[in-house]
Amino acid sequence: RFMLPPAPGLRSALKLRLGLFLYDRLGNRKALPPTRTADLTHHPVGVPLQRSYRLGFEYADCRVDDARLVVLNAMDAAERGAVIRTRTRCVRAERGSEWELVLNARGRREVATARVLVNAAGPWVDQVSEHVLRLAAQPHARLIKGSHFVVRRLFDHDRGYTLQARDGRVVFALPFAQDFTLIGTTDEPFVGDVNAPAPSPGELTYLIEVVNQYFRHKVSIDDVVWTFSGIRSLYDDGAGKPEDVTRDYHLMLDDKRRVAPVLTIYGGKITTARKLAEAALDRIGKYFQMHPPWTQDVPLPGGDFAVDDFTVQVTRARNKWPFLSADAALRLVQAYGTRIDRILGEAASFDDLGPRFVGDLTGAELRYLMSREWAQTADDVLWSRAKLGLLASGQDREDIARF
Repeated sequence: RFMLPPAPGLRSALKLRLGLFLYDRLGNRKALPPTRTADLTHHPVGVPLQRSYRLGFEYADCRVDDARLVVLNAMDAAERGAVIRTRTRCVRAERGSEWELVLNARGRREVATARVLVNAAGPWVDQVSEHVLRLAAQPHARLIKGSHFVVRRLFDHDRGYTLQARDGRVVFALPFAQDFTLIGTTDEPFVGDVNAPAPSPGELTYLIEVVNQYFRHKVSIDDVVWTFSGIRSLYDDGAGKPEDVTRDYHLMLDDKRRVAPVLTIYGGKITTARKLAEAALDRIGKYFQMHPPWTQDVPLPGGDFAVDDFTVQVTRARNKWPFLSADAALRLVQAYGTRIDRILGEAASFDDLGPRFVGDLTGAELRYLMSREWAQTADDVLWSRAKLGLLASGQDREDIARF
């Protein structure tokens, strides 16, 4: 649930309520509860806010752990026969009746062939087209940077905040990694090394100013414990402002006669990922023996339970493994769903799970991540898989690396 408090001089309460009314009606909402008005003077979500905010609109949206979504899609594909090649760079591609790809896997040269190539390289899409595939196509990617920062927890509940900024955009304040709050995001054109995006001082100042307009506890740059930036690779539709550029995906198929085809993907976002995949396969399906689309009703690994049964799964985990704390059970079910069984097995205590690392991370979980989720480094585990990086010390990283 998100709380959206109207702010003086910005969108009026009436306009916000009308927008959320349309959001409820047009969004084909089935599992999510409807918007409601809240009296912030008598609501737990109002406690962290400045006293001038007396009214708020609470609405529902979905959330996702983006890194785990990537891993679970890869696991799902592997279990259906795909070969997943992590830390492998395509350095050259020769186009003939089929593609011949020259791969660099940590210094080792390998060759693979493909009837069809899909360039889904995100921020690197134009670089791959120009330098690896050597296509004559004009660049179409527009790179937009979004930056975030993390501070110690600003509030004790599980809701998020949607905060209006004076430039018309919104900033989110979200519960993050149990003990922290995530603040973001920005929208600005990106120019530079796509391998190393970083927040600018101006972006951090902007986000801090927006947060401090709403919360009683004032945030300063000294409170920031972590920052990160991501690059959105959008299709360049000619829009003037970064926030106005379309987030829709755009597919370009180059299928000249007598040479292998290549499909280039621009844009897209998490909420349309599976529709994008279906659309992509629809474009290249004539080159393969295809099954009808099937992903709409099929859960990713570990997600084979009802949409409103998450709490049931957490309760089940604590009943089956009573040594789990509430926080440990919550984290494990959030990350692995029903596949928590493959980690904990018949363990009767934490001692049965091997050595303990940061938080509730155990040797059993590490073995699972290495054998099933391609984890090879401490950072793979702490940031992309278990999401415990903010709690880990240098010694924790060394211990995990030696495991």
